[in-house]
Amino acid sequence: MRVGIITGSGTYALPSFAAGERATVVTRFGDVPVTRGSFAGADVVHISRHREGHVLLSHQVTHQANISAFAAEEVDAILAVTVCGACDPDLELGSLVVFDDLHFLANRLPDGSICSLHTEPGAPGRGHWIFDGPFSESLRTALLAGARAIGHPARDGGCYGHVDGPRFNTRTEIRMLRQAGVTCVSQTAGPETVLAGEAKIPYALLGYATDYANGVKPEAPTPVEELIRLVGASTARFAEALTATVPLIDASAVAPNGTAFAWD
Repeated sequence: MRVGIITGSGTYALPSFAAGERATVVTRFGDVPVTRGSFAGADVVHISRHREGHVLLSHQVTHQANISAFAAEEVDAILAVTVCGACDPDLELGSLVVFDDLHFLANRLPDGSICSLHTEPGAPGRGHWIFDGPFSESLRTALLAGARAIGHPARDGGCYGHVDGPRFNTRTEIRMLRQAGVTCVSQTAGPETVLAGEAKIPYALLGYATDYANGVKPEAPTPVEELIRLVGASTARFAEALTATVPLIDASAVAPNGTAFAWD
């Protein structure tokens, strides 16, 4: 089984990535730097969303190219991680969340175009992604078990809210998202979820709360220094969780999430 791993802010490489081979995957949406190797005993392909040195801000991440690169690499599943702002005041900072729902009404890529791999009229495979829950249940199960194994249990379920960056959100915007049931927000994983679904690659998302979103707590906002500290701390926590999770993936249970209905 081949696993794709996507890391974000603060995590630009996978610790303990054995025999890591750097390569560039050419896709119709652009070239993607990847690292291939052995991680936690599995064949893994790693993509850093923001690239080494965080050269790509959230509005510059090449989502279509990244998912297309995973498809070209023939990964069987994708595990993604994201630092995020908590919309739930009861969620302790430093907590892990294994999301089970998505709020991404705009369904747009950073450049404003529709979030889809189906960009050419009449192209083979064009159609609709039809689903109940947007995340793979078998991968969610593995992530939850992996979090328990490292002694840092994750919240089972929560709505991931995709917001556009690079700015953070106003109190009014966060209040609206809270009313919609959003648990945490960040600026990159909405397109990944949709595009992986269209590509028929099982996908699951693990979040790490680094701050309370604007207006969530009555007291002063989370200090920027604390946010930065927790972003730094997320690297080790994500590495531990992924190391524990990868061997727990049930290859026999991993299957595309929902139905990719095609018109041809």
